[in-house]
Amino acid sequence: MTEPELLDLFVIGGGINGAGIARDAAGRGLKVVLCEKDDLAQGTSSRSGKLVHGGLRYLEYYEFRLVREALIEREVLLNAAPHIIWPMRFVLPHSPEDRPAWLVRLGLFLYDHLGGRKKLPGTRTLNLLRDPEGTPILDQYTRGFEYSDCWVDDARLVTLNAVSAAENGALVLTRSPAVSARRENGGWTVVTKSNTTGETRTFRAKCLVNCAGPWVMDIINRVAGSNSSRNVRLVKGSHIIVPKFWAGANAYLVQNHDKRVIFINPYEGDKALIGTTDIAYEGRAEDVAADETEIEYLLQAVNRYFKEKLRRHDVLHSFSGVRPLFDDGKGNPSAVTRDYVFDLDETSGAPLLNVFGGKITTFRELAERGMQRLKHIFPNMGGDWTEKAPLPGGEIPNADYESFANSLRDIYPWMQRKLVHHYGRLYGARARNVVAGATSMEGLGRHFGGQLYEAEARYLVATEWAETADDILYRRTKHYLHLNEAERAAFGEWFASSRLAAA
Repeated sequence: MTEPELLDLFVIGGGINGAGIARDAAGRGLKVVLCEKDDLAQGTSSRSGKLVHGGLRYLEYYEFRLVREALIEREVLLNAAPHIIWPMRFVLPHSPEDRPAWLVRLGLFLYDHLGGRKKLPGTRTLNLLRDPEGTPILDQYTRGFEYSDCWVDDARLVTLNAVSAAENGALVLTRSPAVSARRENGGWTVVTKSNTTGETRTFRAKCLVNCAGPWVMDIINRVAGSNSSRNVRLVKGSHIIVPKFWAGANAYLVQNHDKRVIFINPYEGDKALIGTTDIAYEGRAEDVAADETEIEYLLQAVNRYFKEKLRRHDVLHSFSGVRPLFDDGKGNPSAVTRDYVFDLDETSGAPLLNVFGGKITTFRELAERGMQRLKHIFPNMGGDWTEKAPLPGGEIPNADYESFANSLRDIYPWMQRKLVHHYGRLYGARARNVVAGATSMEGLGRHFGGQLYEAEARYLVATEWAETADDILYRRTKHYLHLNEAERAAFGEWFASSRLAAA
């Protein structure tokens, strides 16, 4: 019988929290395995509103500490990954029927000053009848506010954390669920099984970390045979994608009659991402999808404010995710805290760290604090290190993406401008690894439509655990939005026939 592979930390869950903890731990010198039952970021972490933000609306629920910490992290992440995270200005048209203007302005004042803002411009008041940002807004809304937050490519953020973990020595296993985990002799014996090959592997770990998100209780109860007094509430959030219907790079944030706020963000150049909803969810997390009621709700919220009316046939795509929020007993799903909670169970000297809740913006801090909780278990591990460390591709001088982008165009004068932009935004300083020595467009290999070339697909298989066409089209990139149905099918056929996944 094969001896178990020995390690310090076994992390279950390839979403943002699991990838973040694996990266942090590996960088401290620990021997780490990260396992994920599907693809990286296939669940909640690729189905967010794609923002690194403090959470303006959380101020209304007196979550001042959470907002402050998230605003501080916003600046940290902006420096760590300026290729996939960038500033965005949000226009908030004011409706006298909803929150009073003085309350909105007070909230924005706090938002500007709670987190030590350095790079981003502050709030300003707008005359929507005069300022260009008000052009697409109905004339009945005369006053507005503009404030700053940041955009993020959420699925790439997860993948880059996994890449960094691997470069620091971690083993990353995708499509390899943990089928059992049992306490033995002061540690954990964990068995994984590959969904692709059927191979089983056995690991012996000093500590088990459960970052399974919506499946956190399943790991506690079924896989680890443990228990916890804490729980998560599953809240469904849906988004729609439509053609962009305003000029300018700014986004919009509108208040709805039910006090919810809806983001309307520029997306992939010529499209808009609209969301989200907050609905209690009790089904299987794997089955979540946006329903017609939610789609209509989002359309009505937008049409309340904008001159151009969106209709059902304008919706190009929709997606939905399940947020595993820490159950704090609040009845209203919108009021449930977005904070995270750790539950450390050290039964029989075999520690199990369960992670409940959290949000994309605070993943790095969550990982750092999680490792601090395990300091007594690993007294010789290295110290905190991620606050100043760039993510892969983020090794850009002074985190100045615009200067970097200009230099990239000089390096590849033969490359189409849109393609240089695509490679720069997704891969940053590692774009040259994607190009892989090509000196002409022909050198990038087969062209599948849009900005998708063979060279990029091969890079993603070789370095980012892409095993299927969908891993590339939907998560590592957003090429699916720029290819027609026939082009997507042709890429899928080529991917399968080329046996890239087995390369």
